[in-house]
Amino acid sequence: MSDSDQTYIQALTLGVDPAWRRLSEAERHADGREFAAAYRTGDADGVRSISYSSVGLEPGVDILLWRMAPTVHALEAGAAALLRAGLGRWLSVSHSFIGRIGPSQYVRKPSDQEQSLFAGERSRYLIVYPFTKSTEWYLQSREARQGIMNEHIRVGHDYPTIRQALAYSFGLDSQEFVVAYETDDLVAFGDLVRALRSTESRRSTVSDTPILLGIHRSLDEILALLGAA
Repeated sequence: MSDSDQTYIQALTLGVDPAWRRLSEAERHADGREFAAAYRTGDADGVRSISYSSVGLEPGVDILLWRMAPTVHALEAGAAALLRAGLGRWLSVSHSFIGRIGPSQYVRKPSDQEQSLFAGERSRYLIVYPFTKSTEWYLQSREARQGIMNEHIRVGHDYPTIRQALAYSFGLDSQEFVVAYETDDLVAFGDLVRALRSTESRRSTVSDTPILLGIHRSLDEILALLGAA
């Protein structure tokens, strides 16, 4: 598969400079309009963004964007446009996780549950985090890894209302994967995470933090929460 056939994703979090909140209402609203205009040009440039609010939920994070594009160049250009437009000039990048969508080694035909965030209606919450496995994991035979992942997948299927997406970050970012979950039920998601903690696959986990939580909102809703609309 060539690079031209790829879909790249980015989980991008942005934090507002506290000094911006002390600007006049007129200045904040003008910044919000300019930022929104830059955001809405993304689709025309090949970048699709889904917006989430983390206002007051995550330190240093007010906006969480799940972004998809055919190239890393498009992600870069779109982010640059956002950061130089209105409110964007007051934003800092808190986290950026880059990945590439590719076929799973362990699931021959992914279900709708395992294709979240690419089509369909959005759930209320997004949980996203970087993930890295141990060297010992990769040194096991393919058969051994498949057996362990079969248990992991089975547990996930016990929670059919929780959808997920997985992107590969090998050679692109510090983590090996970007993992994202969508759900309308945070209690059920907590139960899923706890159940996965007791599976054999947990032994191979090196890191899976920070875990970022966002509430699905339109950009206009987020700007209103921030005082920019």
